[in-house]
Amino acid sequence: MSRTLLRHLTATVAVALLVVEAAAPAYARTPGSVSSGAVRTVVRDAATGAPVPRVCAALVPVDAAALAAVALGEDQLGRGGGCSDDQGVLVTSEVAPGGYRLLVHAIYPPGYGWQWVGRHGGTGERERAYVVQVRPGAVANAPTVRLDPAGTVVGVVTDAATGAPVPRARVMVVPYVTDPKNDDHGPMTDEEGRYTITGLGPYHWPVQFAANGLATVWSGGAGTRAQARTVRVRAGQTATLNQTLPAGTPLTGAVLVDELLTYAQVLAFDAATGDLAGVADVGYGYALRLLPGQRVKLRCDCAYAPPVWHRDAAGFGAATAVRVRRAPVVVDFNLD
Repeated sequence: MSRTLLRHLTATVAVALLVVEAAAPAYARTPGSVSSGAVRTVVRDAATGAPVPRVCAALVPVDAAALAAVALGEDQLGRGGGCSDDQGVLVTSEVAPGGYRLLVHAIYPPGYGWQWVGRHGGTGERERAYVVQVRPGAVANAPTVRLDPAGTVVGVVTDAATGAPVPRARVMVVPYVTDPKNDDHGPMTDEEGRYTITGLGPYHWPVQFAANGLATVWSGGAGTRAQARTVRVRAGQTATLNQTLPAGTPLTGAVLVDELLTYAQVLAFDAATGDLAGVADVGYGYALRLLPGQRVKLRCDCAYAPPVWHRDAAGFGAATAVRVRRAPVVVDFNLD
């Protein structure tokens, strides 16, 4: 991964407790509370079995609503899980009850690849990762983390209609909400549409691509992570993954609000998984591009007040899903 993304994610997993934790009930975050739990694992070199220190983890919630609890500039990483000690032991305390998957990376020594933690080793596919069930007052043991050497992915992103390269397209293995002030968050394409992702473990990885004015897709042109065509990463080697971005179906709407947030956005989330499917800046209205067949839930982060879900729902679970077809779709938000 790029150095910028590495710095950002390192800070995220090692220090910050993100929106998922903030959204949990206060009793679940009270130090020493029996209503919270803990996660424990050991990190080892997959080839030698030696413990590996300074490996950091993110606890990514299984629950779609928790995944969708992200805001400006945040990845869908859940909460920070700390880093392993000199014996390779990694313990995360004060964890709200629920199901989590672990995404880990090594800070030092370098050379190990990112991985979702599976039952018997790493994987690049989130849905194949082991689900750790955290219960109140208990320590949940996650599978041993077995680190493998890293590989690289390169490719070119082009416009499906014209064949022209797409500059400044965002390339992601973990979706994130773009921040207009910090748009160099992770790997992006250059003026020729070329990109490079470094530091991925040697597994099959789905990759998400997003660019202004075009539909956001997963590798292979899929609208969902589950339908993505994964790229096979090999240790110490470079894999190629090219991608075209279609125009998609316009999903637009007006936003009525007394005072617009400085950086107002409408976010689309996959209705089933909670994965981020699109982000649009808001003026008097907004414009997204989505793929026909997608079902999304929309949230307007538009006012100096709590976010508003489509049809004034209380949250992701209650929000009305929108089915995208070939005809343009209109969804308005009235925040007055």
